[in-house]
Amino acid sequence: MQSATSAERQVPAVLAGPILRKTLSGRLCFWLAARAPADIRLELFPPDAPVQTHDMVPGTAELACLKAGEQLYYLMIDLRLETELPKETLVGYRLSLRLHDEPSADWQDHEAWAQDLCYPGWNTPFLRVPDKVSSVMHGSCRKPHSQCGDGLVAADRLLADILTSPDAGIPAAETLPELLVLSGDQVYVDDVAGPMLQAIMCLTDILGLPNETFEGPGPGLPRSGTQLRETGGCLYHRDRLLPKIDQKSTVFDVLFGGTNKPVFTSAHARNHLITLGEMLSMYLLVWSPAAWQILPGFNAPESLEEDDSAMYAREQDSLRDFVQGLSSVRRLLAHLPTAMIFDDHDVTDDWNLSLAWEEAAYSHPLSRRVIGNALIAYGINQGWGNRPSLIREDLANLFRQALAQPGSSVHEDAIDKILGYENWDFVWPTTPPLIALDTRTRRWRSERNAHYPSGLLDWEAATDLQTNLKGQDAVLLVSAAPIFGVKLIEVVQKFFTLIGKPLMVDAEYWMAHPGTASAILNIFQHRDTPGHFVILSGDVHYSFVYDVELRNGHSARHRTAQADPKIWQICSSGIKNKWPDRLIAALDRGNRLAFSPRSPLNWLTKRRGMRIIPRKPRGTPGGRRILNASGIGVVELDDQGAPTTIRQITAAGKSYVFERREAEARLD
Repeated sequence: MQSATSAERQVPAVLAGPILRKTLSGRLCFWLAARAPADIRLELFPPDAPVQTHDMVPGTAELACLKAGEQLYYLMIDLRLETELPKETLVGYRLSLRLHDEPSADWQDHEAWAQDLCYPGWNTPFLRVPDKVSSVMHGSCRKPHSQCGDGLVAADRLLADILTSPDAGIPAAETLPELLVLSGDQVYVDDVAGPMLQAIMCLTDILGLPNETFEGPGPGLPRSGTQLRETGGCLYHRDRLLPKIDQKSTVFDVLFGGTNKPVFTSAHARNHLITLGEMLSMYLLVWSPAAWQILPGFNAPESLEEDDSAMYAREQDSLRDFVQGLSSVRRLLAHLPTAMIFDDHDVTDDWNLSLAWEEAAYSHPLSRRVIGNALIAYGINQGWGNRPSLIREDLANLFRQALAQPGSSVHEDAIDKILGYENWDFVWPTTPPLIALDTRTRRWRSERNAHYPSGLLDWEAATDLQTNLKGQDAVLLVSAAPIFGVKLIEVVQKFFTLIGKPLMVDAEYWMAHPGTASAILNIFQHRDTPGHFVILSGDVHYSFVYDVELRNGHSARHRTAQADPKIWQICSSGIKNKWPDRLIAALDRGNRLAFSPRSPLNWLTKRRGMRIIPRKPRGTPGGRRILNASGIGVVELDDQGAPTTIRQITAAGKSYVFERREAEARLD
């Protein structure tokens, strides 16, 4: 990592942010983390219009303030503007703080706490109110210690290139993406590098986050977060503290209901975060370089076994590169309206995969606490900015109770309520509208067997989706897992489900549950749903694009003389994660062989009434359809909301355009 002198250890004014969130012409939402409560001044500089100055004080509707520690406060801006901002125009802004721990201090803007926040040629950050979305960036799965590069750094580099070298004199405001969509696994709560865990534990102490206690801990579990840190944090041994999964079930057990219930995932739990303070610190360390500047250097503990020491060294090298890119990540997030929705690693691997998983995990006090802590951390750091008014009204007091007394009965009560919360999904009123699905907490449990994967949406959630789609001509639909996935991989997942081991292969895909599969396909076929669906997905750690068309009169639209909808399944994953190259190459080739146009296997799928056209990423070897490289997806849209260009910008700087080839269409 990096060392810090004692003079550098003073906690910076701003620990993370500002992150630009929901952005409308009459409303602006920002998130930031500071070392103290603060008054905020937001100055807006619309071109050819008077400067707007807005002063806010914490504890009001326009500036929510949550205390998480002695030197960690969350400041959430939800500002209603009397004078609306112009759309599709770059508007400079200056965000200044007056910290309450320095009563005599003057206003401090980014030049005091983030001198690298601006792009070349700009003295301030800027924002743009999206109207008709012509370009959107998207991705998921950002694991800090993955050995591949960071796609958010590539996204920042793309913005810098557009601003410094506009194409053919076109103004930057017309060529910059309007939105950044993060479709899951923004953090890996369940898979933390050893050096990162050391940094997290150190940061919780520096920021004075409250000690979290554990009632009735299991064998070997410390009685508090402080005690856990004092014993070394159980580096690479936290899986011994957590409940285990029974993966010894057989196909006969599953078919006839004879398995023991799983308790808690442990496949990636060697350094699973446990306390609320740890999870809050994790977000600071993946979004901003500021917190790293006050941390000491870390070395592998001498007590580590040889294999763990080697792993520590690899992770340390990867994290060093990750930290070096955080200034770029902070700059990117300060400029693009960013939508975020969770997937499993934001909470824990295999989160809510099956009814049996749920029954066991939520009945165990430690796993319930860990899941609840992760959801609280998600709500504060991600969920709030998607639906600011509703989250503030519904959950702000619960957040405050949990933050003030972690481990207490009020913390447990807050977790009880948050685990039952069903308003994490959201709609942003862009054109086309951005609709993000909650595919984790509103699941359709299997009625055949509790160990079978649950559907990603239950009937009520599917009905809500249908309501949101009515009257729309086109839609940007965010689904963490692809609705139309790589079929060979789905076959492998189905096989492991049948033999009783769905957790081994993350058997979570839309067609795994008959009810969910039928519901989503009926939505596409309904006469009142949009003519254009652009589905933005991630989750799978590789990227691909399918053109999907209904055919043979399967839709109600066809029977009413309306044109059948066109669907584009666009998967961008991971931002900082990928599969082993040889394995994904073999699966790609196997998928093309097994499900070629003449293969009878096509008739065994639930999607046989659709025409699926896989696109080839230009520049990849052979006939590959799957791109295995970390990066960020970019989708450019025409005025009707249909994609004109779909590409993946890799962390290494390459650009792959996914080309459509009509000759490759197949009946799926």
